[in-house]
Amino acid sequence: MKGGSSKFEPSSSKIVFDDSEDDDDDEDQSVSSLSSSDEEEEEEKGKELTLEEIHRLRADGSRPAAPLMKPSFSQAKKNTGRAADKNIKFSEAKKPARANKNRPMELSSRRPVSRFREVIQAPKKVVRDPRFDSLAGNVDPEGFRKRYKFFFEEKLPVEREELKKKLKKTRNPEEVDELKDELTYVEKLLKYDPSTNSKGRSILTEHKKKEREAAKMGKKPYYLKQSEIRKQELIEKYNSLKESGKLSSFLDKRRKKNATKDHRYMPYRRSEQ
Repeated sequence: MKGGSSKFEPSSSKIVFDDSEDDDDDEDQSVSSLSSSDEEEEEEKGKELTLEEIHRLRADGSRPAAPLMKPSFSQAKKNTGRAADKNIKFSEAKKPARANKNRPMELSSRRPVSRFREVIQAPKKVVRDPRFDSLAGNVDPEGFRKRYKFFFEEKLPVEREELKKKLKKTRNPEEVDELKDELTYVEKLLKYDPSTNSKGRSILTEHKKKEREAAKMGKKPYYLKQSEIRKQELIEKYNSLKESGKLSSFLDKRRKKNATKDHRYMPYRRSEQ
C-alpha cells in the first residue's frame, strides 16, 4: 500500500496542478469574454450615439478619445433623423400654452439678431446750384438790368434816402453799423454798370469764335488768360479815348493818382533842430 500510495501521490499532485492551470485558463477566458462583451456593448452604444453627442462627451472628458470610425450611410441617415426629431420635440416644448382657448397666444417680442446688419439706403441728397445748372438757363446781366429797371431806378434810390435818415437819428452803435452795411450794399448796386463787364465777355466770345474756326482746320484751341483779357480791354479803352479826344485829360488824372500813391510811401524830411 505504501508503495502504491507513493505511486499515486505524484499523479494526484499532477492532476491538481493541471486543474489549477485549467481554472486559470477558464478565468482568463471569462475575463477576455467579459472585456470583449463590454467592448461590444460600448461599440453598440457608440454606434447609437450621434457625432454631436460623441464630441460633447469628449469635450467633457467623460469618454476617452478614440479614433472615430466613419458612420455608414444608413447610420448617418438614422442619426440625422434622430437629431431632427429632437429639434422638433425641443421646438414643440418651447411653444407656450394658452391660459384659455379664447385668448390669443402670448409670444415674446424677442428675436435673434442676425449677424449681417441690414442697411437701409436713404435717398442721396442732390444739391442743385442754379448758377451752374443748364435748367436755369444762361446768365444775361444786361437783360436782367433791363427787366428790373424799375427796381434800380425807382426803389433803390428811395431806400438809400431812408437809410441815410435812419443813420442820422440812431444813436445805438450796433444799429449804426448795420445801417452802414445796408447803405454800402445799396450804393454798390446803384453804381454797378454791366457795360464794364460786357467788354470782357465780348472779347471772350470773339476769341472763342476764332478758335472754333481754327479747330475745324485741325489746330489746337488756345484759351485766353485773365491778364490777356485785361490787356485787350486797356487797348480798346485807349483807342476809344483817343478817338473821342479825352486821352490827355485821362492820362493827367492817372498820373496824379499814381503820384499820390507814391507820395504815401515816401519818407518824410527830418526836422532840423
